[in-house]
Amino acid sequence: MLSGWKALFGGALAVVTMVSGVNGQNYPGPGPVSGDTFAHDPTVVKTPSGSYLMAYTAPGIALKTSSDRTAWRDVGLVWPNGASWVTPYTGDPRANLWAPDLSYHNGKYYLYYSASSFGSRKSAIFLATSTSGASGSWQHVGKVVETSANSDYNAIDPNLIVDAQGNWHLSFGSFWGGLKLISIDPNTGLRRGNSMTSIARRTEAGGAVEAPVITRHGSYYYLWVSFDKCCQGASSTYRIMVGRSTSVQGPYVDRSGRQMMQGGGTQIMASHGSIHGPGHNAVFTDNDADVLVYHYYKNDGGAALGINLIRYDNGWPVVY
Repeated sequence: MLSGWKALFGGALAVVTMVSGVNGQNYPGPGPVSGDTFAHDPTVVKTPSGSYLMAYTAPGIALKTSSDRTAWRDVGLVWPNGASWVTPYTGDPRANLWAPDLSYHNGKYYLYYSASSFGSRKSAIFLATSTSGASGSWQHVGKVVETSANSDYNAIDPNLIVDAQGNWHLSFGSFWGGLKLISIDPNTGLRRGNSMTSIARRTEAGGAVEAPVITRHGSYYYLWVSFDKCCQGASSTYRIMVGRSTSVQGPYVDRSGRQMMQGGGTQIMASHGSIHGPGHNAVFTDNDADVLVYHYYKNDGGAALGINLIRYDNGWPVVY
């Protein structure tokens, strides 16, 4: 069922290099990956058994597993029979499901995902849960947040963060009015209240900021985002940026002190060598380090899975 999606984005190869990128900065090549390594907008969680489960953008939202974080195997779709409830936003129960966010809480997997046509603001974020994570085992929970063509922000690219006090928040958004943060009820996984906080925005490059991910390390929260253009093969200009704050609600600032609400962001990775447009990353904590997971495009335009580790330099993440 993924053949059409793979024809669009291609397969993947792993490379391990240190190559000079834009502005002369050096970036590491992706760490070794093997097996079924095609992925777009990947998100990974470590399972209670110690293996790894990945979800990524595809018709029906696709899944992979790995026992060692290196060799990956396709294991079907979240929605093998489609998702009828998304058709008001997509026109097709199998197509236009984007940017999943995978986590594990309360003895089950939580999957937030977007339903939207490319470039549209008529969008919604939905939640599914599963106790096993297996294809076909997921239960539709409900709609979390939606936007219309008249909204000045977009309900796509969700990411769940549980703060140091145990409160649940969902970041999301792209372009237009930028990135938002809302409160989530941990009992239901759905939105709690109507408050909304703006956490990042750009005026440069047509407002191209999206794919927020908030992580916590030490006393800081880190807001990871992607700047510029995705989904144009080897011509993609996606790049991974980050800012930090002592509060999950911000304000987030980059290493120079510029607020992300004013277009700030410290560049973590950009195009280098045969790695084009790395972005739409996720971050999870493993036994050896925090792990950066992302997609990039090869010289032939195919999308590929990238995995690197993260260390912290005076409280700022550095990829290796």
